[in-house]
Amino acid sequence: MLLREILHVLVFLLCVVIFAKVRRRAARQAILLIGSYALYLTWGAWFAAVLLASTVINFMVGKWLQRKPSAIALSIGIVLNLALLGSFKYLPAIAINTSVSALQRFSHLALPLGISFWTFQAMSYLFDLYRGEELDPSFIEFALYMAFFPVVISGPICRMPEMLPQFRSEQPASWPNIGRGFRRIATGVLMMQLAQLLGQGILGGDGINSGFDQVTHWSGPDVWCLAFGYGLQLFLDFAGYSHIAIGAAQALGFTVPENFARPFQSTNPSIFWTRWHMSLSFWIRDYVFFPLAVMRREVWWRNLVLLISMVLFGMWHKATLPFVLWGGYHGVLLILHRQIQHVQRKFDWSTSAALWTPISWGATISLISLGWIFFRAKSLVEVRQMLSAVVSPADYLSHFLSGSLYFLILMLAVGYAGVLLVIETLNRYSVEAESSGQASHPGFIALLARWRWFWIPPLYVLVSLFLLIVTRTQGASAAQFMYRRF
Repeated sequence: MLLREILHVLVFLLCVVIFAKVRRRAARQAILLIGSYALYLTWGAWFAAVLLASTVINFMVGKWLQRKPSAIALSIGIVLNLALLGSFKYLPAIAINTSVSALQRFSHLALPLGISFWTFQAMSYLFDLYRGEELDPSFIEFALYMAFFPVVISGPICRMPEMLPQFRSEQPASWPNIGRGFRRIATGVLMMQLAQLLGQGILGGDGINSGFDQVTHWSGPDVWCLAFGYGLQLFLDFAGYSHIAIGAAQALGFTVPENFARPFQSTNPSIFWTRWHMSLSFWIRDYVFFPLAVMRREVWWRNLVLLISMVLFGMWHKATLPFVLWGGYHGVLLILHRQIQHVQRKFDWSTSAALWTPISWGATISLISLGWIFFRAKSLVEVRQMLSAVVSPADYLSHFLSGSLYFLILMLAVGYAGVLLVIETLNRYSVEAESSGQASHPGFIALLARWRWFWIPPLYVLVSLFLLIVTRTQGASAAQFMYRRF
């Protein structure tokens, strides 16, 4: 594991140096493709073979669509992609849970890393060609699109119309962009450390992981603690990884889609799904919801398509009943929000923003958090037990989880909100200072804003060292990215 991480860092740094100097398109593409496959091979030659096979198949279907866009060609391409994805992602689970002897050989089939992400990238390419997008990548460019190492493991999900011009660019990576990329990587590493701390707890064995996996009885407060805590843990982990991936691409001179945009500030479910796992959410919207929704104009049909889209969103993660219920749960939330909006428009109902916004925010975060129970619980029995505790008044009189976990979640939530507030304040003072043209802006906050890159790095190092000491002294290994299993 350590050798793989060192190799990833060395290849990345080598590519950064090369891309800051080399301008020739062919050389840049070749170096990046070789580096991408070299890193992917560290996870297994078989995984790389599957990725290459998918690349060849989709490139050939893409050529077919370029010559003659047809529903038949598109359908064949989509079926082949779904068959490949289903064989590795869903067939092993089916084999384990069935007695059919012919399927037992597939029960131990390993899931190639990132297959859900790069399969969706391939399908978006085919959809775009069918819609008439002017895309003509060479095989090298398409292979790079599929294997681009900053995003190949867990996204963000990219699209060919945005990536192809960047693959063909001969503009070297600028040093300001390289600096911004490294800052995002540093931010991501810190967030993933915090996620690991949430998972294992302050004292070890009293974190989110043990709260779900080892505790057998939960009170109402326990369930809310775990629900919100797991949402925060998943955010810190996945958004942290996304920062690393986006920062690595930025340091190389590439812009890839954002994946998170402060989702905990959402005031309704619709806004939440424009801020959480954005690259997948927008993929489902553009390639599933919109094409189906325009088939009929009735409201019931759009609501049904919305429910179907969110169920597919859940199944993308894993084809189990809890994930199907999780997707359906969010589909119902989105439909209910639409109905509330319809009633507001029909009766011209308006409320004070000062009153309605905090109520809407509290309800949204509570309902979103409750949905994580379906996402994280080990079984439907556990889901039923936890939801029963939520709706039972008698279960709010005690708690079984460690008080340190309550304290940790509260501190991290308050700390995250505080960091966002500090960032907004520093940015505002920086903008005001630039617009006013003053060399020196009075005030302590203005001083902090002006000298932020002198005091933030030492503070970052101290916090990172503290987190490293706390997590490693408990016998934990390096943080494992949670979303990699999807």
